[in-house]
Amino acid sequence: MALDKQLTREVIAKRVALELKDGDVVNLGIGLPTMVPNYLANDVHVMLQSENGLIGIGSEPGEGQVDPNLINAGGGSISIVPGAATFDSATSFGIIRGGHVDVSILGALEVDEEGDLANWIIPGKRAPGMGGAMDLLVGTKKVILAMEHTAKGAPKILKKCRLPLTAKGQVDMIITEMCVIEVRKGEGLWVTEIYGGVTREEVQAATEAHLHFVDNIQPMRQ
Repeated sequence: MALDKQLTREVIAKRVALELKDGDVVNLGIGLPTMVPNYLANDVHVMLQSENGLIGIGSEPGEGQVDPNLINAGGGSISIVPGAATFDSATSFGIIRGGHVDVSILGALEVDEEGDLANWIIPGKRAPGMGGAMDLLVGTKKVILAMEHTAKGAPKILKKCRLPLTAKGQVDMIITEMCVIEVRKGEGLWVTEIYGGVTREEVQAATEAHLHFVDNIQPMRQ
């Protein structure tokens, strides 16, 4: 299967959006996860949380609408929705660590069969910092990885992560352009949906980890 970069990202973001329920408090990682709100159903309204101290992120501000006081955790300009609340970082991380964030949507450098995630540093390369991912992984009720299945043809879903871990055993679901995978604690990785035109053999060939396939596997919802 060969999708162009933009279509790949859209396929992933659209499927992730289907996991969100009306009223959810959601934290988005940088990059691809920020596309997810663009594909929410009209009857699904979520509150987006940013770990630098905000619940209630709105759409990307247009030209001439940028407020320099409003940025997300990645430093990007944002808007806020009616009812938004701002607070200090201590309160923000209290919300995260207290289990008040329903869903975190993150990217990944590597993820493995046990739900371990590496997404914050590649040794020897400059990193801006670990951010809030470690807290989000252990404090959020549900963790979804929104990620391309491979990186330059190399698998990102591994038997065991090789890069420094962000957290162990905290990933609940992996959504790529090829399939939807549930991480079942103690039972490994289970493919529940496959993107149209992709075979089980192709999914496994692009994955180092061993995959289980549910009996009633479904076409990937969009």
